[in-house]
Amino acid sequence: MTIRVLLADDQALLRGTFRILIDSCEDLEVVAEAADGAEAVELTRLHRPDVVLMDLRMPGTDGLTATETICADTDLAGTRVLVLTTFENDDHVARALRAGASGFLGKYVTTDALLDAIRLTATGESLLSAGATKALITQFLATSPPTPTSAALRDLTNRELEVMKLAAQGHSNAEIAAALHLSVLTVRTHIQRAMTKLGARDRAQLVVLAYQNRLVTP
Repeated sequence: MTIRVLLADDQALLRGTFRILIDSCEDLEVVAEAADGAEAVELTRLHRPDVVLMDLRMPGTDGLTATETICADTDLAGTRVLVLTTFENDDHVARALRAGASGFLGKYVTTDALLDAIRLTATGESLLSAGATKALITQFLATSPPTPTSAALRDLTNRELEVMKLAAQGHSNAEIAAALHLSVLTVRTHIQRAMTKLGARDRAQLVVLAYQNRLVTP
């Protein structure tokens, strides 16, 4: 299945470079390009891409506002946002994560890292093992007040809570499986069930909920 990607960046040269790289892969395809946040939202609603590669700093409607709009739209539940950032403003990145962004990517990553990040995001996984992202979660989300989803945590099994906590600490499915003596498939199933019960759109939002509800602390 081809992963459909929308590029949102005000730099035409950068968009063009990303398009060439992405379209060179048989399993990836750029379906549209946006030069600002408002256009990104409009084109996302039109094309329903699997992944939006979103720059935060754009003129007019910025990427943060666009991320919040896309992630709040129930009709776009199948679209995930991968934020492009140089971590110049940690507060904006944290707000994007709380809004539902599935992960973060530095603008000057390697080609392979960019392509792998898009594929990973499309599967519902997230770029939460990176030290920078984990630091953002610790610094900002742990200080957020508990959310109304707290009561829903009672619907989780002990194993689902255990897996959710380990995911929130930045562990991959393979690492969680090794720690709990489970198969990777079983870990993935527990995470999917927890996401369903809590209404989390992807793994990143599940981790946000874990921090907001004090399942894990810095």
